[in-house]
This record gives sequence, C-alpha cells and structure tokens, in this order.
Amino acid sequence: MLNNIGLPGLLLIAVVVLVLFGRGKVSSLMGEVGKGISAFKKGVDDGKKELEDKSAEAARDVTPESEKDKA
Repeated sequence: MLNNIGLPGLLLIAVVVLVLFGRGKVSSLMGEVGKGISAFKKGVDDGKKELEDKSAEAARDVTPESEKDKA
C-alpha cells in the first residue's frame, strides 16, 4: 500500500504536516532529526575506529602464549 504513494502523495503529506504543525515546529523537528543523524554517524565511526584499534593491537601482539605466561 505504501509503495504506491508517489511524488504527488508525498507533496500532499508535506503540505498537511506544514498546515498542522507550522513552519517553526517542522523546522525545529528537522533540526533535531539532523542532529540525531549526525550523532548516529559519529557513533558508528567511533565504533569502527575502536574495532580497528583492537584488531591492530591484536595484530601487533604476536608473542606466543607460552612466552606471555613466563613474563
């Protein structure tokens, strides 16, 4: 049902949202959505960096387990 909306349907929905909530509310809502997307991207990037750091650290430590126990 939702995959048949098309451009005219989306425009109608946008106009109805603007009429109901006003330009100020919609603008502030979109600003918050943008901040949320930015925070999500930053979290994903931080997670990737953390995983890369862990894999790099594991790759650097090539000491056999038996020698680690002696130290």
